This record gives sequence, C-alpha cells and structure tokens, in this order.
Amino acid sequence: MTVRVVVADDQEIVRTGLVMILGAQQGIEVVGEAGDGAAAVAVVRRERPDVCLMDIRMPGMDGIEATRVLADEVAVVVITTFDLDEYVHAALRAGARGFLLKNAGADMLAQAVRAAAAGDALIAPSVTARLLATFAGRAPVARLVDPLTEREEQVLVSVARGRTNNEIADEFHITLSTVKSHIASLMGKLGARNRVEVAMWAYETNRV
Repeated sequence: MTVRVVVADDQEIVRTGLVMILGAQQGIEVVGEAGDGAAAVAVVRRERPDVCLMDIRMPGMDGIEATRVLADEVAVVVITTFDLDEYVHAALRAGARGFLLKNAGADMLAQAVRAAAAGDALIAPSVTARLLATFAGRAPVARLVDPLTEREEQVLVSVARGRTNNEIADEFHITLSTVKSHIASLMGKLGARNRVEVAMWAYETNRV
C-alpha cells in the first residue's frame, strides 16, 4: 500500500528537499505541499493523505495549531530544526504521532512516516526519554475509566519504551491484531487520542 503524504514547511528549499527525499522512498507518494498551517489544513482536507509532515514555526497558523486542528483527521509527524522540550511537548499534546529533527536523515524520516501511517509513533531518539521524564507529573493524570488488565499494563510499558506494534507482538508472542486491540483498549480507558499520550500517561503514573 502506498502512503500518501502532505509536506508543510514555510521554507521552500526545505520543503522541496523533504518532498524529494520522500518521493525517492518506495511506497511513499507526496500528494501536496503547504507553506503555512492554514494551507496545510486546506491541502490535507482536499487530498485526504495518510500522513502530514508538519513544521512547527510557520507564519499565521503555526504547526502546533494546525496539528491540533488535523489530529483527528490525519496522522501528523512534526519535523523541526529546534530541539526544544516545549515544542515537542506541545506537538505531542496537540496530537502529533511523531516528532523528528530536520537532521534526522532520510531513513528515519521514511520510518516516521510509515510508522504514523500504520498507527505507530516514532519520536527522535535524542528527545524521547528526556521529554517524557521532563514532563512526567506536570500535567493532570487522567483518571482510569476501568482498571487495566495485566496484559494491558505490560503493553502500556512497552508502548512507553517506544516499541512498535510488531515488536510488542514478538515480545509477548501475540498477534498484531491482538496488540492493536490492547492499544485501542488502553486509549479508551485513558482517554488518550494516540499511543504517544498513552506513553506519556505511563510516565506520569511512574510505570516506567
């Protein structure tokens, strides 16, 4: 299956480079571009891509606000030059499914896009642990709707450690569909919109 992508960045040379990198990847097709957040929202709603690659600092509507608007409609991967905790946290809280720095390289960029399209999340390794540790306990911890099962607790910790669905399936010798069912159940019980929020909840409640 081809992953359809929209690229949003206000710097034309950067946007062109991202389009070229993604266009060279097998199974990835760039279907639209945007130079600011408002244009990104319009292009995503017109093209209905699988993933939107979103810069943070853009004129008018920035990438955080555009992510907040689009999070329920498309998998957003935020990509930025700035390795700032506040940016990462704001992007993930807005519903982004991935966070990368622009120096991440072609392979990680493609991985993040494919992971987001598959319902996984990829955060640049340099920021993952620091981000979650820094913000653990700062936000109000959601109250559980129902208690977690033993298996859900195990899957929760694996998600918080950045494991993909396939890795979790291998770790616990269960099927991929079972992993997805557990994660869907976790999101429902925690009131989380995506697996990144599930991971953050795990840190906030000192499970990792």
